[in-house]
Amino acid sequence: MNGANSIAGPPGLWSEARNTEGRVYYYNTQTKATQWTKPVELMSPAERALVNQPWKEYTAEGGRKYWYNAETKSSSWEMPEVYKNALAQAQPSSLPAAPAQQFVAGGASSFSSYPQQHERDDHGERAGTDRQIGYGQNDVNGSRAPTFQAQSTDPDYSTFEEGEAAFIKLLRRANVQPDWTWEQTMRATIKDPQYRALKDPKDRKAAFENYAVEVRLQEKDRAKERLAKLRADFGIMLKSHPEIKHYTRWKTARPIIERETIFRSTNDDSERRQLFEEYITELKKASVEREAMTKKSAMDELVSILKGLDLEPYTRWSEAHSIIQSHERFSTDDKFQTLSKFDILTAFENHIKSLERTFNDERQREKTYKARKERQNRDRFLDLLQELKAAGKIKAGTKWMKILPEIQADPRYGALLGQSGSTPLDLFWDLVEEEERALRLVRNDVYDVLEDKRFEITPKSTLPEFLDLMSTDRRTGPIPKDTLSLIFDRLLEKVLRRTEDDKHASERHQRRLIDALRSKIKHLDNPPVHALSSWESIRPQVSNLEEYKALESDELRRQAFDKVIRRLKEKEEDADKEREKDRSSKRDHRDRDKERDRDRERDVRNGHSERRREPKVRASHTPEPDAYEADRRKAMADRERQYRKSSTTGLSPPRERVERDRHERISSRHAEGRLGGYDRDRRDREEERERLYRTRGDPRGSRDELDYGGGGRRRRGGDSDGESVGSRKRAKREKSEGVKRKSRTPPPAVKEEVALHSGSEEGEMVEEE
Repeated sequence: MNGANSIAGPPGLWSEARNTEGRVYYYNTQTKATQWTKPVELMSPAERALVNQPWKEYTAEGGRKYWYNAETKSSSWEMPEVYKNALAQAQPSSLPAAPAQQFVAGGASSFSSYPQQHERDDHGERAGTDRQIGYGQNDVNGSRAPTFQAQSTDPDYSTFEEGEAAFIKLLRRANVQPDWTWEQTMRATIKDPQYRALKDPKDRKAAFENYAVEVRLQEKDRAKERLAKLRADFGIMLKSHPEIKHYTRWKTARPIIERETIFRSTNDDSERRQLFEEYITELKKASVEREAMTKKSAMDELVSILKGLDLEPYTRWSEAHSIIQSHERFSTDDKFQTLSKFDILTAFENHIKSLERTFNDERQREKTYKARKERQNRDRFLDLLQELKAAGKIKAGTKWMKILPEIQADPRYGALLGQSGSTPLDLFWDLVEEEERALRLVRNDVYDVLEDKRFEITPKSTLPEFLDLMSTDRRTGPIPKDTLSLIFDRLLEKVLRRTEDDKHASERHQRRLIDALRSKIKHLDNPPVHALSSWESIRPQVSNLEEYKALESDELRRQAFDKVIRRLKEKEEDADKEREKDRSSKRDHRDRDKERDRDRERDVRNGHSERRREPKVRASHTPEPDAYEADRRKAMADRERQYRKSSTTGLSPPRERVERDRHERISSRHAEGRLGGYDRDRRDREEERERLYRTRGDPRGSRDELDYGGGGRRRRGGDSDGESVGSRKRAKREKSEGVKRKSRTPPPAVKEEVALHSGSEEGEMVEEE
């Protein structure tokens, strides 16, 4: 008999297969369908028990198993109780039935080896041979009947998980290391029968890889536990050495602790140093916390000190710092030494901000109280105005000066004076405006009655007539007489103003017509109108004009003619005045020429030679730059100002002549554009002679010299206080021409140093020889 315990089931419709990537899938031989999920026909009893459970078993990346609930979307590293119970119920049914005894000839019996023998610790008996030979007993006749029974030694497990567990147990028993290769593992375990607990080589290799990952995780966990215990012991050992501070270095601490037992418990020096650095980090953190607590305590006490000081919101930091430094508590307590100057400044700024906040709150309260007081005063004054309104003293059209005597002595009026916001006058006008708005509603009714009655207000209308008319209508009958009287006065005022405007418009139109006729008379040319023309001689020429006919009365036409004649006479008078002015100007020129001639003769008698006069050469309009122009002009302006302040002497020209000459110069500037070159030269020569005359007559015309620093530059001796630009130009030109036209018997020359003299105001320089 075959002693092998193998139960062959009926052939199923599903078969297991693998794709090219090694993934298992299932194939139906009848329907030709494939699926990833394991069919129920191929499931073990345990798998059937777990198929309806919400919890499913999965393997993480590191090889660690976890369970996931598809309904609650939660996961767990520990096996759930429901999963355990379902698995426990399925295990008894999944165990294989006990093999039946087999009897052979000779009465000997043998039992087939049970696959669960791989659970025993001693597997040496099964590792010897793959087959066992049994011998039967002698029969009754004494004959020996040998019987051979072949038994298979390959373990057989009902589920893949059981086989995988047996294979992993083999790996542990063989002391397989996680860093071994698969070839090394095969050489160490291939002779053991449990090596074939997994039939597929790929499953064996996958189980080996999961085993290696799990062993590495276990080793890592053991290393963490060891390091945690070592860290705790190392920390206790370091705490027993108070000389180790948070600033101690490893090279300083190593000689101190190297004789300790905890120090020698590990041989890795980098591990020791890491534990030491962690301990020092904790010490530093504790030190920082202590310093922070000390600093916070010092800051709190500093705030209390600042509150005790008499500081104002506008106190400066320089003043407050000296006060804080001199405080007794601050100078004697050592914990304030931990505060820097910036910390003290921060505390001071916070204190000043609190003082400013308190000060601003107080000001805001005062401002609010003031605003409330002013509002109360306005309300009281409004009550006063309402009393006057109720008494009939304030109504539409009431003037402020009318009620001012009524309220001037009232304290409610005096309390409102001088405060911000609305003034008593503003409140009064607001009330009057309200009355005006109420009056407009009544006025509209009055306008409707006047329109219905076809009554027109004229300048001759009277108040009784208006009141009688309003009393006949029910819309205006209830209106008080005072209100109707006010409306009538305004209507009458409006009518009078309209009448006055019409009158002014008529007068303006009449003036335009007169001006139009005057313009026509003025532009008559055959014959033209002159100052001696009469209205009778002009009237036939304009009688056919539209402007003449537009005027209604002959008096208005005569008025237009009189305006034309009056304007012509004014022009003739202005022309006569201009001619008289020209004649007087010519006389003045002749008088000045005579005076200049007399001066010239006096100079000749006094021994001065007459200077030759040459035709004036017109200078360039673009002057050369002169570095001393500003100083020279300032000196001339100072002398002119001093001269005007001084009293007039007998030798100075009369003030009337000076004013007259000034006016003549102004008029000559206006006429300069109409003069030719010869006329301008002659005018310039005359002005130069006049200025020279004034200069000679000025007793203070001393020849001042300006020091320009080098001694080689000085003002020309011929320049005086009142000498003009033209006279200096003429003197320079005559001097240069005199040098060219030397006489045959020149006078004895006076030796002078060569010097550069400043020129005229155009900035030229002349060199003396």
